[in-house]
Amino acid sequence: MDMKKEIMETSIRLFGEKGFTETSIQDIVDAIGVTKGTFYYYFNSKQELLKDIHLDYIKAILKQQELIVTDPDKDCKTKMRDIIYMLIQNIRTKRQSARIFLREMRNLSGEHVEQIKQKRDEFRQNFQRLIEKGIEQGEFKSGLRADMITLGILGMTNWSYQWYRPDGDVSEEELVDIYVNMILNGIQNN
Repeated sequence: MDMKKEIMETSIRLFGEKGFTETSIQDIVDAIGVTKGTFYYYFNSKQELLKDIHLDYIKAILKQQELIVTDPDKDCKTKMRDIIYMLIQNIRTKRQSARIFLREMRNLSGEHVEQIKQKRDEFRQNFQRLIEKGIEQGEFKSGLRADMITLGILGMTNWSYQWYRPDGDVSEEELVDIYVNMILNGIQNN
């Protein structure tokens, strides 16, 4: 692993354990066994490091989302399910990065936060277009507010990182099926 990546990975772990504000640059370099000079060779500040961690995470899920959304062999319901599955699966594969992405954005400022907001908006807009397309094609009910549906689904899946344990009683597949069933069918007994 190159040094920049090692600094980022160590920081993800430390930010996950202690939080961004409670983790110092000294904590990071001590954990790796390098000097502050090494840190500053790769990053101008802890803010820039946090921005890069956020960008790495959002770019990776945007890439995954694009592969799902552009698959010509899947309908909108399947694509929606695949995106939800991807987000839930990231709890296991990228738990600390997801936690930092969702929890530590408040610690970004200025142009750093704007870059991340643009990418987050892109992810949300891609998902919303998928919901709109599903409504247009009759896969989802007409008259729905695609923007509110999108925010609701993303809120539900993004909050799962707080409580969901992939090694617990419910598998990733089962949780995704519960979410998708609730989204598509509701919980009312008809």
